[in-house]
Amino acid sequence: MTDKLDEMIDAALNAEERELLHQLGDEPGYFTQAFGLFGGKLGWVTWLMMTAQILMFAAAVYLAVRFFQAEEPLEALKWGLPSAVLLIQALLIKLTLWPSLQANRVIREVKRLELQIARSNMG
Repeated sequence: MTDKLDEMIDAALNAEERELLHQLGDEPGYFTQAFGLFGGKLGWVTWLMMTAQILMFAAAVYLAVRFFQAEEPLEALKWGLPSAVLLIQALLIKLTLWPSLQANRVIREVKRLELQIARSNMG
């Protein structure tokens, strides 16, 4: 269904609009978008979150090594449970950045539409 909609939109575009879309370029790749979160007004928040995530992951790996070296069940629980909790927390911190990627995509498309509307009103 989206293919048919895309074809209808493509057929409705005139040459000037096609040139505009070509100038705007395609959507940037995942890594370009992800690294883009480290800049801008709230880039420091991303840096802080990723620093905390890396520290949690490193601590979780250390605790996991101690877990696998433990010989007593209580000792294994002492090292394994914090390791699992830290791994989950590190994953949750990383997952909190994905909505920002989606919001940036939506904002980019809205700006593209605004530019198209502005250009069509000028002509």
